[in-house]
Amino acid sequence: MKTGKILVAKNPIIDSDFPDPDIIRVGNTYYMASTTMHFMPGCVILRSYDLVKWEILSHAYKRLDNTPRYYMEGNQNIYGQGMWAPTFRYHKGKYYIVFTSNDTHKSHLLTSSDPNGPWNHQTIEGWYHDSGLFFDDDDRVYIVHGQKTLYLTQLKADLSGPEENGLNRIVAQDKENADLGYEGSHMYKKDGNYYIFTCHMEKGKKKTEDCFVSDSLTGAFKGKCIIDDDMGYHGLGVAQGGMVYTPDGDWYAFMFQDRGALGRAPVLMPMHFEDGFPIIGENGKVPEVVTVLDTGYQYAAINGSDDFFYKPDENGQITLKNFWEFNHQQMDDFWSVTENPGHLRLHSAKLSPTLFQAYNTLTQRTVGPKCAAEVTLRFAHMKNGDVAGISTFIGNYGFTGVKKENDQFYLIMMGRPAKDTTVFGQFEYENPGIEYQRVPIIDTSVCLRAEADFTDKKDLASFFYKNREGWQKLGIDQPMYFKMDLFTGCRFGLFYYSTKQTGGFVDFSKFQFFEPKEEG
Repeated sequence: MKTGKILVAKNPIIDSDFPDPDIIRVGNTYYMASTTMHFMPGCVILRSYDLVKWEILSHAYKRLDNTPRYYMEGNQNIYGQGMWAPTFRYHKGKYYIVFTSNDTHKSHLLTSSDPNGPWNHQTIEGWYHDSGLFFDDDDRVYIVHGQKTLYLTQLKADLSGPEENGLNRIVAQDKENADLGYEGSHMYKKDGNYYIFTCHMEKGKKKTEDCFVSDSLTGAFKGKCIIDDDMGYHGLGVAQGGMVYTPDGDWYAFMFQDRGALGRAPVLMPMHFEDGFPIIGENGKVPEVVTVLDTGYQYAAINGSDDFFYKPDENGQITLKNFWEFNHQQMDDFWSVTENPGHLRLHSAKLSPTLFQAYNTLTQRTVGPKCAAEVTLRFAHMKNGDVAGISTFIGNYGFTGVKKENDQFYLIMMGRPAKDTTVFGQFEYENPGIEYQRVPIIDTSVCLRAEADFTDKKDLASFFYKNREGWQKLGIDQPMYFKMDLFTGCRFGLFYYSTKQTGGFVDFSKFQFFEPKEEG
């Protein structure tokens, strides 16, 4: 029985896009690693002292690879690829993160003595899709991996590759007609039993979570479904995660739920064991709320406003607030917060047919059920054909901003319509979408606003500009859909790109993020 002040949290515990969560506890502190795909810095690490409230601690890397696709050379990109599905482990004083990149087929290993970094970066010989790293009691190390067919492979002690003549076996085989098949696997050991948590999706059904249990790494793993619930939310199942226990010995399962255009939101569930299998939630259902002891710790917000006043550190480096991530690897010569203090300056560096190919789009996650962002844009130095503004950055994006055409500035609202409502992406990154409205503007600065409404999967974005009469709506309410073309939830993005000539620049200032409670 919990004693002391109780903290009541509603599921999802983070109503924002933190997919593929993997949680560990070291002492009294919990850490979570989450997928960031094409956003940089990447592999976001969060911290908690109670499992329900979280703050962003750091990122495990600034840059991931050096192929032309990571820098969007020409019209190349790594949308929906890059960093996928991390496994996070702590063993004998060292932190380990392992993940794969589907574009390069590399298996990445990051190690550090501190979750705040710095992280040593190397690769593991072999390809380990959606892998789960596991250290056994005898210090032998294994990795569970695969999709539909799950493999258990013993690694060398230094994790450089598979152990010669080591264990390498199939532990589970899904049906051939499975929609998704076993993936996103994580492995644990408790009371002499080995547990493999894995996501599952039978033909025509929602996502579920299965668990396979064995008392030996060489013996048979027996499995069954351990959670099959959508929380009453549009048939979208809770799945893909693992388990963690508190210093008091209480066990919890953590997974995520697809929440439409918002993205994939972490869910926490109390758990116990019967006959060697985990029993999750309440009567097989995800609890609406979770109660934990309140530690009294004051968490930093995972979203926030920015005045763009930054000073270089002792090495002359600038580190933006940790809720910001660039779309793809940033081109350092073409953005600055010191050229004009109090402003994010974006330079035009290449011709881009669409927002998708713009360098240095600066993003942060949205929050449900609805949120908004405002920013001031100064645009006097734009060239003809340039476009700059604030977007709801997702495959079916919308944005409001300024376009210069024939030496005239216009406020515009553009959107990229969806061909259908399915998850299957529209991989047409050179298609700019539709301009729904334009208004001539004679000033050289303007305040812009973007709103995102995810209430009950409404998934609409709206856009505004401010003039002397107040806020004016521009264009349509843009429908948004979570699709595999970007494979990430909606973010607010500050952007600038050129369609005819390079050499201009714009300044963003006074960025304000409005939480749902501030929106009334």
